[in-house]
Amino acid sequence: MYGICNLSIVPCRKEPFDRSEMTTQLLFGDYFRVLEIQGNWCHIKIAYDNYECWIDKKQFLPIAYHTYDILNSTETFCSNELIQIITDTKTNTLFPIVIGSTLPNFDNGECAVENSMYSYDGAFINGELPFTKVGIIETAMMYLNSPYLWGGKTPFGIDCSGFTQMVFKLNGIKIKRDAYQQAEQGETLSFVEESEAGDLAFFDNEEGKIVHVGIVLDNNKIIHASGKVRIDGFDHQGIFNNDKKDYSHRLRLLKRIV
Repeated sequence: MYGICNLSIVPCRKEPFDRSEMTTQLLFGDYFRVLEIQGNWCHIKIAYDNYECWIDKKQFLPIAYHTYDILNSTETFCSNELIQIITDTKTNTLFPIVIGSTLPNFDNGECAVENSMYSYDGAFINGELPFTKVGIIETAMMYLNSPYLWGGKTPFGIDCSGFTQMVFKLNGIKIKRDAYQQAEQGETLSFVEESEAGDLAFFDNEEGKIVHVGIVLDNNKIIHASGKVRIDGFDHQGIFNNDKKDYSHRLRLLKRIV
């Protein structure tokens, strides 16, 4: 069984019940494979990053394997405005979608999934755009001051790795969902002085587990989600919180994704 998110934002849970922690979110157009069904819950694997989680089975549109395969093999288009309206042309109803939402089978302002049709006339990007580190920084700044939300992936609530994943997605680069997974990708840098704006910095806890990630900026700065998406000082020790005048995160390693 396969499915696609046909709502603005859908919470994804660690376990199959409403009180379980939210580990990530589906945005409109995210598609997946259903691994298991328990009552009202579906255990899914998201096609974009192979992330596994549970969603309410009332909150998605079932699709055929043929549709899933086409979506998996065609060019990806994404919305590129903080928020925009999409229209269900069959029912003539409107609903909002957020930046980074996937526009399935997008062509001339129209999306199509199975028998559902949608109209979208906002800004968009596609996966064939040339990657630039300037683009990474410009996209990151669009999320500035977004509140922190564990498992979040939107300007209305986002966590540290959701932030980095969405910024890179909007620049045509796939990275994994969680910070410790992202730390396994790319080229390791030996020194802070080697890093450039657009590289990723990872931070660990007292047990040595990677628990935080941010995007390196110029002039010894970093943008990251901690309380909100914010800009702080950054050096070989870690992140220096400009409000508390103290280090908030301890640097573990640096990675160049592209």
